[in-house]
Amino acid sequence: MRRNPTGFVILLLACARLGFALEPNEILVIANTDQAASTRLARYYCQQRGIPANHVVPVALGTPLRDSISRDDYEQRLAGPIRRLFATRRDLENIRCLVTTYGIPFRVGRREPLRGLDAQLKQLRSLLQEEKDAITELEQKGQSDSLAWRQRQLASTQIQMDIDRIGGKETEASVDSELSLVLAGPYELYRWQPNGLRGPQPQPFKTLMVSRLDGPSYSIAKGLIDKSLATEQKGLTGRAYIDSRGLTGSNMYSYYDQSLRDLAVLTRLRTDLPVQEEQTGALFAPGSCPDTALYCGWYSVGKYVDAFDFVEGAVGFHIASYEATRLRDPNSTQWCPAMLKDGITATLGPVNEPYLHAFPEPKLFFGALFEGRCLVEAFYLTKPCNSWQMLLIGDPLYRPFKKSSKSEAQNPKRVQSPNEPNAAAQPSEPF
Repeated sequence: MRRNPTGFVILLLACARLGFALEPNEILVIANTDQAASTRLARYYCQQRGIPANHVVPVALGTPLRDSISRDDYEQRLAGPIRRLFATRRDLENIRCLVTTYGIPFRVGRREPLRGLDAQLKQLRSLLQEEKDAITELEQKGQSDSLAWRQRQLASTQIQMDIDRIGGKETEASVDSELSLVLAGPYELYRWQPNGLRGPQPQPFKTLMVSRLDGPSYSIAKGLIDKSLATEQKGLTGRAYIDSRGLTGSNMYSYYDQSLRDLAVLTRLRTDLPVQEEQTGALFAPGSCPDTALYCGWYSVGKYVDAFDFVEGAVGFHIASYEATRLRDPNSTQWCPAMLKDGITATLGPVNEPYLHAFPEPKLFFGALFEGRCLVEAFYLTKPCNSWQMLLIGDPLYRPFKKSSKSEAQNPKRVQSPNEPNAAAQPSEPF
């Protein structure tokens, strides 16, 4: 099979854009001053990582521990104070990363419908009905897979998207993903914006990296810091578990599945971790993954399988929808809270339906970690979208692998996936 190096070329160019490794003085830590635990965690993180004490950003978001914030409150009580701080403090010009803490909401609601577009909305609805009628007529004639039918379906989908945009549908997001663009100026709130740190194209505005110290309890959130620091001292040891599904088609699902298999090869080449693979539609069975240092796989929506005995410093994520929607629920069976409760040190996941293309490609995300990048750099080098659904949970400075996990003298050939897609432009089908 012909293999295309585009993905790794993009990653290398993006690495060059990020330049030098993230430093503690390039981080701001956001704390909810109405939540003592949030402020305490922010100060603790600064102390442990050597972040200047005046890099804690105080915001007042209320005493109740809230998962969600309205769009208006986000702008007025969270984004607004951060923008004003950047506008008034010249010493923050070098800031590249924000850290949200336990006590900061992690979901932001949808925007209001666009005003003054009633006539356009009425026309769009009329056009949509015409397309639906034409589709029904073609199906009645037995032409449900004809070129005309596909063209009508495409037109119908585009019209529905225009209607949804006006109505404010799919404008919810993760707080952290929106904060990536807090300095970007006005941008359209509908679905996603491309991540400017991922590709080689010029960046028209400043994109901030964002990571979160959070989880089902304060102690779990604090533990993310402690476990990261301890692992950096002693090194990450254990096993890697990669769960693909044996897909070999030409669609996006098969592309990501191939990336999981490539990750298994890459892990063997670039680390000393033993690798165990599951290459069928089954998942790793409960209790079958001792000493888990790395995990990546799919696909079980909201049904965590307790297969893993996570070692200190473990990194992993599960590719499925909604897996961070209930991040702070200690009884949730979603993968993010359940893995955090089980001891994982860093993970990521969506707060809503993200569509498959929004996930970092597994081999590229872990590949960046293998190259010695810290957690938040690996995430922003490889995630396609901002102003969308993904959360990164963990110490942004955590560096589980030193530069070159195996000797550079080996100079292993990079693993490449076929037909690298432009992920940010992929069709948005739920998975």
